Amino acid sequence: MALAITNENYESLMASGKPVVIDFWAEWCGPCRMVGPIIDELAEEYGEQVVIGKCDVDSCDDIVAQYRVRNIPTIVFIKGGEVVDKVVGATSKDTLKSKIDAML
Repeated sequence: MALAITNENYESLMASGKPVVIDFWAEWCGPCRMVGPIIDELAEEYGEQVVIGKCDVDSCDDIVAQYRVRNIPTIVFIKGGEVVDKVVGATSKDTLKSKIDAML
């Protein structure tokens, strides 16, 4: 299961030194509900190698603004504190896996 990324735990997750994948989503977003289970599967598959989490855009304005998220779902790939890739819209598990593998 993917972590719930909030304003409270964001800094500590980013300080972990691991690659980070953030799925920006909302409960009311249909495409987000399609991507959500894929994100959960990836979180289980990659375990401790990568921090994989979901950030609810309705409750984390600061994080949403920091990454300039305008559409959801938006999935951001972060390595060394820098955004190295981004996917906007629903996408396949294979696409997400290839982007995560590129960070490892």
